[in-house]
Amino acid sequence: MLRLERWLVEEPEGKPAVPSLHSALAETFAHFAHGKPPVAAAAIDSAVVLDDGTGHPWTVRIRRGKFSLEAGRSRDAETTITSDPLTLAGIVRGKRSGIEPYLRGRLHVRGNLSLALKLDGVFDRRERPVDRLEPRRVSAAGIDTFYVEIGEGPPVIVLHGLAMTNASMISTVMSLSKTHRVLAPDLPGFGDSEKADGAYDPAFFARWLIAFMDATGIDRAYLVGNSMGGRIAIETALVAPHRVEKLALFAASMAFRKNRQAVPLVRLSIPEAAVVPLPVLGVHVRHALRLLFANPARLHAGWYDAAVDEFLRVFKEPRARVAFFKAARQIYLERPFGPQGFWERLKALSVPALFVWGERDRLVPPSFARHVEEAVPHARSVLIEDSGHFPQIEHAELTNRLVHDFFEQGDAAIPRRVRG
Repeated sequence: MLRLERWLVEEPEGKPAVPSLHSALAETFAHFAHGKPPVAAAAIDSAVVLDDGTGHPWTVRIRRGKFSLEAGRSRDAETTITSDPLTLAGIVRGKRSGIEPYLRGRLHVRGNLSLALKLDGVFDRRERPVDRLEPRRVSAAGIDTFYVEIGEGPPVIVLHGLAMTNASMISTVMSLSKTHRVLAPDLPGFGDSEKADGAYDPAFFARWLIAFMDATGIDRAYLVGNSMGGRIAIETALVAPHRVEKLALFAASMAFRKNRQAVPLVRLSIPEAAVVPLPVLGVHVRHALRLLFANPARLHAGWYDAAVDEFLRVFKEPRARVAFFKAARQIYLERPFGPQGFWERLKALSVPALFVWGERDRLVPPSFARHVEEAVPHARSVLIEDSGHFPQIEHAELTNRLVHDFFEQGDAAIPRRVRG
């Protein structure tokens, strides 16, 4: 049941009135008090600060479907969401999603970014709004997996890259949700999914992905992946092509053909040693992240804040650090050549595939485009000028249009080189 404080419907005596945000909260909570709380709220046990910039923030507590409100900032709040009064009031009244203002830089998130995504549909008063993110959990291959779902239509599964979470794919998720049922999981070992024991190699992730499809009732899906997520999508299409409709891959990480001098040393590394706390400063994470964009200034400053906070939040967990180093190790050690080498296996890819590359990607060399075309002549490679490792973020509108055109029309509509 919903618990309402007296001052949800009356401004608290002696406290300054904040008509837009406070009245919006009172209106929405009163509605929930006389009906069923939103399904999404049942999985949340946390507190979030809403700050509309007027100097009077509010702390919303959600305890598995029960809401309460406190004036001011609570120290135990996991997330702070800041925007202008009109935007926040619209979100709290369930009139709009917070994703669009976040993508436009008008809404900022500090702290737990995953929690902010889970909140997107919480204030909506409809029974099950298909146009809002719905947080869900499922067991796939014995791994407790967190994912968000939105939209209706042919299913699309969106896979993030190494050290990222599903939030890094949110622009693509929202774009595809207009015509598809979109599921965006946190990969095993990352974000809010379980940090299970495993090899964290492509075969491990492919087994999990097929089990995830089974658990969510998906027989065949489009797969979209960035970096390591792209490699997982490729592996799944190689071992289970009947489960994959098409692939859209952004800077997919593949077996390195050169610069393999450190392989013997990396083989001796012990990822499990990462259970020991590692001092990581936000300023260093921010610097590393900025290097992955062709033009770092193209992104809103708030995005860097949110991404750094989320990385540090997840990386604090010992098992998450182990998963990160295991996955990174496997990426570097993957054998490029020979009968079981990646580039030989890639020749068997039969699923229609779109490869999107960033011309200024410092992590995955854009020269891979030529090698992919040689191995898979029927695949289409697109090089985006002035793009780094995250085209879905740096050139979201262009990248989303390429994916839509490929899914709907095929590669005939896709140019081989585009300007960002």
